[in-house]
Amino acid sequence: MEVKHDKENHKFFLINDGKESYALYRMHNKETMNIFRVYVPPEHRHRGLAAKVVIAALKYAKENNLKVIPSCSYTDYFIERNKEYEELRKSPL
Repeated sequence: MEVKHDKENHKFFLINDGKESYALYRMHNKETMNIFRVYVPPEHRHRGLAAKVVIAALKYAKENNLKVIPSCSYTDYFIERNKEYEELRKSPL
């Protein structure tokens, strides 16, 4: 399963058995993206699909020198558990 980036709709997504899993984001400014929602259909949960779309979003952020606001609880949890992405977290003012 390949994760795709729909820049127009600010979404990283993949299709599994005809159903979409995704991470939605907003750009706060040119340097900061807010990942505010991650969704996986109930019948596809616990298969690592949420991690796949979040990793794609975080890799995009890193490649584009963006900081990340993980306002989605899953994204925040993922960054906490995967310290290699901690440097992307936007520091509070």
